[in-house]
Amino acid sequence: MIEFDLAAFHFLRPWWLLGIAPGVWMALRYLRRLGGSNGWSGRIEPALLEVLLEGSAQGHNRPIAALLGTVLVIASLGIAGPTFARLPQPVEQHTEALVVVLDLSLSMLVGDTPPSRIVRARHKIIDLLNLQNEGFVGLVAYAGDAHIVSPLTDDRHTVINLLNALSPEMMPVLGSRPENAIVQAHKLLANAGLSQGRILLVTDGIERISDVTRHATRDIPISILGIGTEQGAPIPLDFANQAGQVLRDDQGRPVIARLDIERLQTVAELCHGRYADLAITDADIRYLAGTPLPGPAETIAIERQFDTWADIGYWFALALLPFALFAFRRGVLVCLVLAAAPADANGWDDLWQRPDQQAFRALQQGEPERAASLLVDPRWRQWRGVANYRSDQFEDAERAFVTDPSATGHYNRGNALARQGKIDRAIQAYDQALALRPEHEDAAFNKALLERQQQSSGASQGNPPEGNPQDSATADDSPGAPQNADPSAADEPQPQDEEGERSQSDGADEPAAQLAEQDPQTAQERDELDDAMEQWLRRVPDDPGGLLRRKFQYETNQRLRRGEYQSRQDERIW
Repeated sequence: MIEFDLAAFHFLRPWWLLGIAPGVWMALRYLRRLGGSNGWSGRIEPALLEVLLEGSAQGHNRPIAALLGTVLVIASLGIAGPTFARLPQPVEQHTEALVVVLDLSLSMLVGDTPPSRIVRARHKIIDLLNLQNEGFVGLVAYAGDAHIVSPLTDDRHTVINLLNALSPEMMPVLGSRPENAIVQAHKLLANAGLSQGRILLVTDGIERISDVTRHATRDIPISILGIGTEQGAPIPLDFANQAGQVLRDDQGRPVIARLDIERLQTVAELCHGRYADLAITDADIRYLAGTPLPGPAETIAIERQFDTWADIGYWFALALLPFALFAFRRGVLVCLVLAAAPADANGWDDLWQRPDQQAFRALQQGEPERAASLLVDPRWRQWRGVANYRSDQFEDAERAFVTDPSATGHYNRGNALARQGKIDRAIQAYDQALALRPEHEDAAFNKALLERQQQSSGASQGNPPEGNPQDSATADDSPGAPQNADPSAADEPQPQDEEGERSQSDGADEPAAQLAEQDPQTAQERDELDDAMEQWLRRVPDDPGGLLRRKFQYETNQRLRRGEYQSRQDERIW
């Protein structure tokens, strides 16, 4: 949308305003020449001269001179670029991607690089993010297990906020397994559709070289930033409420965590990357950020836009059109206006925007029905599904989303099915989304929410309370948008069978609207509960540390249930 600001009126190319002066000067000079071109004006009285000379000889060309001066002034104003409005412009971004893999094992608590290795590592990664202004960055943390902290994004402020909350004591599994983190980093690049990218491993040691080198590829080189010193230091246990104590081995000797520079250099070379020690300056991160890739970086259009001043000088060209037509032939202006008159309501918009652009503007203006009517091309079927979803045409949205085999397509289809009350099929759609993208938190949340509602519905059917409809809350109304687990944003569709028809079985619940009319106290209590939940959510602190800790624990528990995690007999806990 264009943002108008009359107070900010200015010219983009003000030097062109100098063209106004020559235009005025030429017009005045031409008029003066016309007034004195006959040679008698200085020798005969003006009253007598007006009688002796024909009017056409003196005044016929004066309007043309005035028009010429006006044209020059208007043209200069238009070329100067007057503006008072900001216009959003699409942004293109480099597809270069960097996945930072941060070691959060207990050895990162060592203080041989004051104040500690983990603090210095966080500061160095922040410097790296501030150094790189383009491309995407992702963050993976690991100890005995690996977890995705942030998927690939260009929002570096969010990554920095999450990075500051990371520490070894929040990891649910002790140890140091970089292999799990490298696998997660490759998944991030694959899910983003990128064939090449860089992985930066920030660590103080690698126990098994093969854990990293088996994933070596030239398209995705692995560089290493070494944290610590070769002399090393004991591992403090202050985080475990044992102030002044250090970690000891089975013989009771303090564990000294040392940086093996030669080992890390070997791993980096075998993985087609670079190695650098932690430095005070930016020389280390600049060297690692320049790890060569086999192919050139490409640019892609992203959804984010930046504002630029809208040049409205072209309107002055329209102001010049009557003068051009006047100099050419009479009646052309009327014919042009009649020919340009739109034949229908959308004809004028069709002159300036494609149907998909008009549909996008309609969605921004809150007109999803109009947007759906414009998106008739099969190439825009997914956008048509979004428009249908926002206009509560959930069956049409489902048919549009079913053509998208990606994780986002299955997630959107699950939302449309849930809004129709087809809970079983919605859960299946969320399962398909999670199968393609296991870290899809929105799909996992919506699936768990529907399963809980199914369980509560099954319990209520055994002894159904009178006047209470079955709950079937779903996530946010916008397909593909994070719902942030906000119960106050949930809707309550009615229970339906697989075809979307109302169940006709005995004891079926009445629609929610009828129940609200019959029992206004129930609706009032539900509104009060939603208000209380919203107020409670506002009190949640912004510190992401607790959320990440619970996220890591949840992911580890899920892997244990699936049998994906297997401990090693001789594995170190640091």
